[in-house]
Amino acid sequence: MHQVEIRGLILDPVSNTPIVILKKPEENVYLPIWIGVFEANAIALQLEGVQTPRPMTHDLLRTTIERLGAKVEWVTVHALVENTFHATIRLRTADGRTLDLDARPSDAIALALRCNATIQVAESVFRDAHAVDFSNRETTEAQLREWLESLSPEELGKYKM
Repeated sequence: MHQVEIRGLILDPVSNTPIVILKKPEENVYLPIWIGVFEANAIALQLEGVQTPRPMTHDLLRTTIERLGAKVEWVTVHALVENTFHATIRLRTADGRTLDLDARPSDAIALALRCNATIQVAESVFRDAHAVDFSNRETTEAQLREWLESLSPEELGKYKM
C-alpha cells in the first residue's frame, strides 16, 4: 500500500467527466481516477475549505460515524476490476473492533478528507491502471494536462465511475 495525496481535480477533455488525481508523495507517480460530478463537488468543497449551510452527504456520514463512537482509520483504493476502481473504508468502533466497508473511491476519498483519514492505494492498482510516472522531471499542472490530452479516447473512456 502507498499513502497518497490528492494532487487536484481536472476534467477529462473528451467526456467532461471529473478526474481526481492521486500522487505518491515519495515519488512523482500520479493516478487518475474518473469520478462523478457530485463526488467531485464534495471533494472540491472540502479541499477548498468551503462551509455549506446544511450538511452534505459525506458530512452527514462523518457525523453519523462520530456519533456512533467510531472513527475512519483509513481508506484504500485496493482494486481495479473490469475498469472499475474499488475502495474500502476502515472504521474502528468504540470497543476497538474494525469494520471494512466497500465503497467507491470517490466516496471514500470525500469521507477521508472530512475525517482526516489516510488515503492509500494498492501497488497493484498503480500497476494495472493508467498511472503515469514523472519521476525523471519536475511535474507541473501543464504537464499533467498535456499528458491527459495525449491519451486516446479509448483510454479516457475505459474507466467506469
